[in-house]
Amino acid sequence: MTTRPKEEKPAPSRAAVPARAKPAGGDDSLAQPAQQPRTLEECRRCALWHDATQPVPGRGPKRAAILLVGEQPGDQEDKAGEPFVGPAGNLLDRALDEARVRRDDVFITNAVKHFKWFPRGKRRMHKTPAQREVQACHYWLEKELASVRPRVAVALGATALRALMQRADVRLTAMLGQPVRIGDLTVVPTYHPSFILRAPDPRSREMAYAALVQALQRAGRIASDAGDGQTPAAGA
Repeated sequence: MTTRPKEEKPAPSRAAVPARAKPAGGDDSLAQPAQQPRTLEECRRCALWHDATQPVPGRGPKRAAILLVGEQPGDQEDKAGEPFVGPAGNLLDRALDEARVRRDDVFITNAVKHFKWFPRGKRRMHKTPAQREVQACHYWLEKELASVRPRVAVALGATALRALMQRADVRLTAMLGQPVRIGDLTVVPTYHPSFILRAPDPRSREMAYAALVQALQRAGRIASDAGDGQTPAAGA
């Protein structure tokens, strides 16, 4: 199993998660879509900041040939301040190992940097971000792309794919595993590890996991300039 790099964790912006709390993302009056924040802690571009414990920035090398983009932090990521540290992160680690891609060599982030959730008893349950929230957080994804300068981005799930392609109408099932060029960046769409964990039966889980490993392998080949050269441009 690949060892994650040790990095300093940002201090949580909220001391504790309340046992019973209001769901996030419901009050757009808390959002300032035109804001140009300097740090994630200052960000109010959508309303998700209000009920999250803290923003969860991307993690990885300052420069990386491969960028992995998920949807948003989960409950454990929200508390830890790091992406992919829960069960989905464990599955991603396993897939990276199988694909022979070192986690230390990739930059991992999410399309949305705050946890969107709804309460179920004392638990905080995942809620899919709205497109307006994905658009608001693209401000940060653009900065990461400009800073990290990856050759290839693996879109882990439909939300990540829509964020990278800047299109609300794209369907993951129609593009699964097929690289597409967006300017100088190649995007490889695949399943999110959480989707694999929720698969209804072992056969479905095996097939989805195999697709994830294949996408990571393909990203590794593209990153090392050993791609097949058949990557179509977006919209082609």
